[in-house]
Amino acid sequence: MKTYKFVKSTFIIALLLAVLVIFGRQARERDTLYQVSVLSGLMQGDYDGKISLNQIRRHGDFGLGTFERLDGEAIELDGIFYQVRADGAVRRLSGQVKSPFMMVTFFDSDLVFSIPGKTDYRSLQEFIESCLPTKNIPYAVKIDGKFDYIKVRSVPAQSKPYPLFSEVAKKQSIFEFSDIEGTLVGFRMPDYMQGVNIAGYHLHFLSRDKTKGGHLLECRVAKAQARVDSIDRFIMALPESKDFYYLDFSSGAAIAPEAEKSE
Repeated sequence: MKTYKFVKSTFIIALLLAVLVIFGRQARERDTLYQVSVLSGLMQGDYDGKISLNQIRRHGDFGLGTFERLDGEAIELDGIFYQVRADGAVRRLSGQVKSPFMMVTFFDSDLVFSIPGKTDYRSLQEFIESCLPTKNIPYAVKIDGKFDYIKVRSVPAQSKPYPLFSEVAKKQSIFEFSDIEGTLVGFRMPDYMQGVNIAGYHLHFLSRDKTKGGHLLECRVAKAQARVDSIDRFIMALPESKDFYYLDFSSGAAIAPEAEKSE
């Protein structure tokens, strides 16, 4: 009987430890930023789709990026992918569509704070910076609220031979909205990520009714709440394609400012 109780107790302890390990692993995975390809590759015109949205969704329910052939701006919110096309139309996409660049995570709020009214995009960034415990890790940023003004852009699909993104950006569509409710979805990346990503803030907007959106260029907050999720792991899926293999990243220092200007 004592042996049975000992074995039973040992089994229960082992089971509890296994459960803790599993939950600990899941928690770490939720604090992971998963990125498809490198931003400097996209800047050089590597627009072919790499990984399907179904596969990307396994790594996060929140994020942004673009689609194969650079067809518009991508927003993932609550596990649903939205495409903002160059004509301004917004649609949900199937999981079979592929992306040349995407960054996603499972969003869990670590910080929550209100954004002061009349805050423009630059002031918004400065305000968030003042609330962060450190500047040396990535953060996912989600801002819900009402905006007096939103200015966004989208880009059209391209055909081969693909031009540099700096050329695509010259043909971007600009959209401006007033008195609109919605969500800003994006990330704040540390300086050492430049080239692999872009240092600083990268945000996309999606209206509350899911009919308007794009890459954020400017905003003015009426009333909003920001939620910030700290990220302590980074996974990058590198493309397995000849186009990517033959890109010249030795000029990365020159590409980075171009990426910053375009973004």
